[in-house]
Amino acid sequence: MSISLKKILLNVGTIAVVGSLLAACGGAGNPTKAPEANSGGSEMDAMVAAAKEEGQLTVIALPHDWCNYGAVIEGFKAKYGITVNELNPDAGSADEIEAIKANKDNKGPQAPDVIDVGFSFGESAKAEGLLQPYKVSTWDSIPADAKDADGYWYGDYYGVLAFMVNTDVIKEVPQDWADLLKPDYESAVGLSGDPRTSNQAIQSVFAAALANGGSLDNAQAGLDFFAQLNGAGNLVPTISNNGLVERGETPIRITWDYNALAGRDAAAAAIEVVIPKSGRFAGVYVQGISAYAPHPNAAKLWMEYLYSDEGQLGWLSGYCHPIREADMRTRNVIPADMLAKLPDVTGAVFPTAKQLADAKALITENWDAVVGADIK
Repeated sequence: MSISLKKILLNVGTIAVVGSLLAACGGAGNPTKAPEANSGGSEMDAMVAAAKEEGQLTVIALPHDWCNYGAVIEGFKAKYGITVNELNPDAGSADEIEAIKANKDNKGPQAPDVIDVGFSFGESAKAEGLLQPYKVSTWDSIPADAKDADGYWYGDYYGVLAFMVNTDVIKEVPQDWADLLKPDYESAVGLSGDPRTSNQAIQSVFAAALANGGSLDNAQAGLDFFAQLNGAGNLVPTISNNGLVERGETPIRITWDYNALAGRDAAAAAIEVVIPKSGRFAGVYVQGISAYAPHPNAAKLWMEYLYSDEGQLGWLSGYCHPIREADMRTRNVIPADMLAKLPDVTGAVFPTAKQLADAKALITENWDAVVGADIK
């Protein structure tokens, strides 16, 4: 197993994000050849025809307000005339993996063709034989440390964990993780998933560790923090979403900045989005095609769409930093107004794949014993 470490520096207006992404690569694979960028369109035409013959793409865990996925899905459908079957939009990364496992022999509508999961789930899904390799035609512009060398998974976008706060309910807005423990926030703080299965929730606990004496190599402080939060009566045992924030049922939601910003734009309530002062934690998600995909050509076409400039801008318009951002900035294809809307996330850190895997194991295995909150 070879391991490479690379620093990625992205300058977005006044934003400087320096991170290290570590990708572990397995044995040799046989990636499906992508359409050549300058092949006169013949290979892409063949893929489009094959995808249209399949007639459908099945996706899972893609809420429409997450990274502007609603518009991205509509853009794909309009461009290629292919039906998109959407499974369980509120599922977590572990649920997506289980959906592949449960439908290995099922070619019906419950079998996902593609997944969008947390960074640590990509390599584990590959190791379990659940993904098939495919390299998109823009492969070379995806940072090396944000993709599997054999094409089994590849980074798609990243964001930073934030507090989404309904200021019609919460008058003193929390500015850092420690603030969430204040008595003012009794029955107010919600996680965006179950920390035993959800990548977003797992990484929220990891981020809390960084702000409370932990480190990228030890997330125990995050579990201890949430035990305090639960003991104080501030943690709501309900999976939070933008609607619950707007209605005041979980007036403080811990979520990716892109979810919070999209929710703010759509909400009737007054919403403030806070990047915490400490524990600034950046999370990369990855795409992959199921090894058992009922519609493999539609899945490959979907990947081509997502990793085109059009697809990447679709994510960016939903406040997500697309993985090909550096290349697109170099070519001046990103509208300045899109970049201007992004928050300052200076100092955000990117854990390595090993750190993410270790933290995931610690948090999922010890949440019940240490925190004892059944988030559902």
